[in-house]
This record gives sequence, C-alpha cells and structure tokens, in this order.
Amino acid sequence: MRNGFVSLVGSGPGDPDLLTVKALRLLQEADVVVFDRLVSTEILDLIPAGVSRISVGKSPGQHCVPQHQTNEIIVSLAVSGRRVVRLKGGDPYIFGRGGEEALMLRQRKIPFEVVPGITAAAGCSTYGGIPLTHRGLNNGVRFMTGHLHNDEIRQIDWSKIADPDCTLVIYMGLANLSGICDQLLIAGLSATTPAAAIHGGTTQNQHKIISSLADLPVAVSRAGLKSPVMIIIGDVVSLSDDLDWFQSRSEAGEGGDQFESFDLARA
Repeated sequence: MRNGFVSLVGSGPGDPDLLTVKALRLLQEADVVVFDRLVSTEILDLIPAGVSRISVGKSPGQHCVPQHQTNEIIVSLAVSGRRVVRLKGGDPYIFGRGGEEALMLRQRKIPFEVVPGITAAAGCSTYGGIPLTHRGLNNGVRFMTGHLHNDEIRQIDWSKIADPDCTLVIYMGLANLSGICDQLLIAGLSATTPAAAIHGGTTQNQHKIISSLADLPVAVSRAGLKSPVMIIIGDVVSLSDDLDWFQSRSEAGEGGDQFESFDLARA
C-alpha cells in the first residue's frame, strides 16, 4: 500500500479565529487527526464528523503518550495510506517538537509538510496588550523554555539573558518561575522590570497578571494560575493597560464572557 501524507500543523494559541486557512482546509481533508493537549476544544470542534481523532496530549510531569510512541502512531497511520494531520498548539517549530517529528518522517521516507501556526508568545502578548517589540523600549526578543531541571537552571549563563533591552518570553515557566526570576535578578535585571503572566491567552478564559519581576512569583501564586502560563518580561509590558484591546472589548460586552485580570499593584 502506498504511503499516506503527514501534515505537521500549528493550531495557534487557542482562539479558533487564529487558525490559518490552510490548517482549516487540512483538518477538513484529513483521514485522522493526532492532537496535543494544548489544542483548544473550539478548534477540535472544527474537525468533521467521521474523521478519527487520537489524543497524544502531554501534561507537565505526566506524559499521556511518550514521544517515541507518538512517532510510531504517526508512522503507522501514514504507511497505511492515510492523510494524517499532526495538530499542535501554537507553532510546530517553536517548543513544539515539530523538528523532531519532521526528522523522524524524513528518516522513514514518509512525505510530509509543516504548516506554521501563530505561536503562543505572539498570541498571548497581543491579546494581553503587550507588543513584543516597541521602538524606544527594546531592540530584540528572546524565546526560551522554562521547562528546566534544577541543574539546568544553574548551568544557564543568565548574564546573557538578563538584557534590559530585550523582551524575554518564557514558555512552560510556571513550575520554575521563582528560580528563573531569582536568577534574572542575580544576573542584574532590575527588580522593577515590568513582567506579565498570562494563562489561557487569546481565549475567554484568559487571565493576566501584571507585576514587577521581583514580585511576579508571589502575584502568580496569589492568583492561583495553572499551566500553561506564558511569562513576558521587559519594558514593553508597561504598555499593557493602554493597549489591552481584548480586555476592553470583553468589558464592553463585545467579546464574550468577561475574564479576570490581576494586577499586583491594585491587589
């Protein structure tokens, strides 16, 4: 039997309206969709009835399906001739392990394509009123994973990361938030550097905390935020109140259910 075809597709940060036209078309044409935990229910609802769905979602500390098994599932489906959509939250190539799966498919000689999605950093920041770049406030952006072991936190050269002219965006940083903030402070980043933590970005469940770098762990703990949380650190966070169109629209009753915004300064 001829091989099928695998599309590694980014579903974006959660709002179904941010799904690309190509991603939607591929979902409608798929024989089977293999999806991650961070793909929103609203996006899964766009999959036509009769299309098989396989969840391989991973939670922090609990892997529903190990990566090697996920790889074998994709391969098995493809070699049986199916059109497979491997649906990932955000963008496949930004902390989505899309590169690993693409290399595996290449090694198995299975044809594939990669469809970019709006990464969580761009989605959460934009819906939180935070431009990742802004003239006069920064000259760059750095993405990093916060999913680190204690020894990895100590091995990082934080002096290269604690750059006041660069916006720092941390994926999967909730569990190590205190340690990360401490290291940034030790490396010289100002304690008053504006910082944000956003859960459920781009959805009506969005919760946003605005704080200082030094106070961020306490603010997050007080709010009881649960994973996944996007951390944004840098002077651009100071624009959040003025540019938060999403919260303003929700408060005006134009964007669905109102969500709660936490600000340590007003707590």
